[in-house]
Amino acid sequence: MSCSKNPRVLSIQSHVVSGYVGNKSATFPLQLLGFEVDAINSVQLSNHTGYKVFKGQVLDDSDLENLVTGLSENNLDNYTHLLTGYIGSVSFLKRVASLVNDLKAKNPNLIYVCDPVMGDNGKMYVPEELTDIFKNEIVPLADILTPNYFELELLTGRKTDSIEELLKGVKELHEKGPEIIAISSTKVLDQNDKLMGIVSSVKDESILKIDIPLIPVSYTGSGDLFAALFLAHIHLEGNIKDAIEKTINTLRAVLLKTFKHYESRKETGEQLAQKIELHLIQSKKEIENPPRHLIAQPL
Repeated sequence: MSCSKNPRVLSIQSHVVSGYVGNKSATFPLQLLGFEVDAINSVQLSNHTGYKVFKGQVLDDSDLENLVTGLSENNLDNYTHLLTGYIGSVSFLKRVASLVNDLKAKNPNLIYVCDPVMGDNGKMYVPEELTDIFKNEIVPLADILTPNYFELELLTGRKTDSIEELLKGVKELHEKGPEIIAISSTKVLDQNDKLMGIVSSVKDESILKIDIPLIPVSYTGSGDLFAALFLAHIHLEGNIKDAIEKTINTLRAVLLKTFKHYESRKETGEQLAQKIELHLIQSKKEIENPPRHLIAQPL
C-alpha cells in the first residue's frame, strides 16, 4: 500500500441515521478529497441529541474488539490515518488507546488525528472520567490534536481567558506528545463578532492564527467536519498554513450555506436542530475546491 497515493482512514466516532455529525460529517468530505474511509460507529442514533427525541445504541469495548479483530484477521487494518471523535464510554476509549498501538505497529507511519470530544461552551457531554483517560492515555499517542477551546481547558486545567494562557496550554499539550495542535475556534477577546482558529506545529516551530467572522447560531457537527478536513489537508498540502486555511475556508463555506438555509426556514414549524443540519452535500464544490478568503497569520 502506498501511503501517499492511497490514503486510508479508520474513523471512529458517532453515527446518526438522519443528519450530519460524527462519521456522517467526516466521511463524505474525506471521500471527496480522495481518502478511503472505513467507519466504526461509537454510537448509532436516529439523530443527534439536539433534537427533542433521540433513540439508538451505544457500542462498548467488546463491540469494538469484535470489529477490529475481524479487520485484523482479514488483514484489512492497513491504514495511513486514524481519526477519533465522540466516544462516550470509558472502556471503549481505553480500547482505542490499545488500538492506536496496534495500528502503529502495523504501519509505523500512521498518523493519529484525535478530536478529544468532551464538550463545548463550558458544558461537558461525556462522563467526567473520560477527561483523565484523554489526558494520560490518548493525548500522548496523538500526532495531531484538534480540541476546541473548552476541551483545551479540560485537558490542561488552564483557563483560556487570554492568548498567553491559551498558548501556555498549547505548549503543555505539545509536551505530552502531539506534534500539531489545531484549535477549531476560540473567542477573540473584546471582539464579539469574531472567532479565531489557531494551529501550532513543533516541527515547524510556528503558531498561526486565522480570524473568522462569526456566523450566527451554533452548528452541531462542525467540529467533526473541522477535524476531518484538517486531516485531509495536512496530508495533501504538507504544511500547516495551507492546511488550516483550506480547512477553515471550507468549513465557513459550509456554515454559510447552512445559515442561508436556516434563514429561509426560520419561520417554519421544524425543530431548530433540523433547520441547522450541516449543508454538506450542497457544499460539494467548496469541499473539493476550497475558497481562500481567510488567510492565516503568525501569532
